[in-house]
Amino acid sequence: MPAEPILFNKAPTCICGPNDNIIYPKNSDRMDWECEIAFVIGKRASYVEESRALDYIAGYTICNDVSERRWQVKRNGQWVKGKSAETFGPLGPWLVTTDEMADPHNLAMSLDVNGDRKQTGSTATMIFSIPKLLAYVTEFMVLEAGDVITTGTPPGVGSAKKPPEYLKAGDKLVLRIEGLGEQHQTVVPFTI
Repeated sequence: MPAEPILFNKAPTCICGPNDNIIYPKNSDRMDWECEIAFVIGKRASYVEESRALDYIAGYTICNDVSERRWQVKRNGQWVKGKSAETFGPLGPWLVTTDEMADPHNLAMSLDVNGDRKQTGSTATMIFSIPKLLAYVTEFMVLEAGDVITTGTPPGVGSAKKPPEYLKAGDKLVLRIEGLGEQHQTVVPFTI
């Protein structure tokens, strides 16, 4: 368990809809899945106290933090390279506002690939709470309304399996988080 959250960026150009295809990038061979709850910033946030963090959150959504593990880990340690390819950030289907979400820290979550359950978990087992994450991030940078923060994924990512499993063209994914809906994606090959 890390003592502090690990921070990385995803390029805004990776964002796509919850049911859009995921493009298998050129020169990729270790594309992985990650079902995560994400929160969206509602107003400018700088040096936010953990006790006031919820005042800065507009709502919650699902994110598939798609990752190319070789690029992330083996290409000189910059995670942004493995997290930012086109379509590597499906968000949605809904933005559930804070007044509609009684407890974002107790939601069942799952991810299936081709009908096989790969991840089963709960936001109750997150290493860092959402208020803790927001307070931590705003110690280092200013967040603006509309910024999206992903929070981490339950066990079951492909790269951690023995032997590792990675996505391939034609794979179909379904992500679910209780109260936040479902995402459906198909992996498609890169074309010019």
